Amino acid sequence: MAGGRRQAPPREQVLAAAMEMIAERGLEKLTMAALGREVGMSSGHLLYYFRSKDELLLQTLEWSEGRLGAERARLLTRTATVRERLDAYVDLYVPHGHRDPHWTLWLEVWNRSQSAAEDAAARDRQAAIEGAWHRDLVALLAEGVSRGEFRAVDADRFAARLRALLDGFSIHVAIGLRGTDRGMILGHVREFLDQSLLADA
Repeated sequence: MAGGRRQAPPREQVLAAAMEMIAERGLEKLTMAALGREVGMSSGHLLYYFRSKDELLLQTLEWSEGRLGAERARLLTRTATVRERLDAYVDLYVPHGHRDPHWTLWLEVWNRSQSAAEDAAARDRQAAIEGAWHRDLVALLAEGVSRGEFRAVDADRFAARLRALLDGFSIHVAIGLRGTDRGMILGHVREFLDQSLLADA
C-alpha cells in the first residue's frame, strides 16, 4: 500500500547477511547498527525480532549449522567406503583456516552463553547442534564396524573421544595458533584413525 511501512527482509536474509559480515569483516564489526544498514532495517527493528545480539548470533549459528547439516547428510549418504565418508566428515568439521567464520561464531556463542541470562535455554540449543554431529558420527562408526571396515569399537564412546580431538585441533586452527594449520591437523587425524580403527592396522 502507498505510504505503508517497508516490509522487513526475510529472517534467512538477515542471518545470511550476518554470516557474510562475519566472514568479510570479522565478528567485531558485526553490530546491530551495521547489520541493519546491510539489510535496510534499523537496529531497533532488528532488536524487536531478535531481542538481543546474543540471540541474533545463536540464530545465525543455527542457520549456518542447518546448511552444514545438509552438506553433511549429502556427504555421508553418497556411495563410498565408510572410511572415505569418515574423512569427508572430518574435512567438513575442521575449520578452513584462521578466523573461519563458522568457528569464530561458534566460539563466540559458547563464550556468551556462560553469562547470558537465558544460558540454560541457549545451551540446550547449542547442545542440539552438537548432538546432530555426534549422532551422525556414531552412525558412521557403527556402520564401519558392522561392515568389517573398522575394528570393533564402542561407537558412542569413540565418537565422543574423536570429537574432543577434533574440537581441540579445530580451536587451534580457528584462533590461528602458531605452528598449526589445517593440512597438518587433517594429517594428525587421519593417522589417529588409521591406528585406532582400521581392521588390518
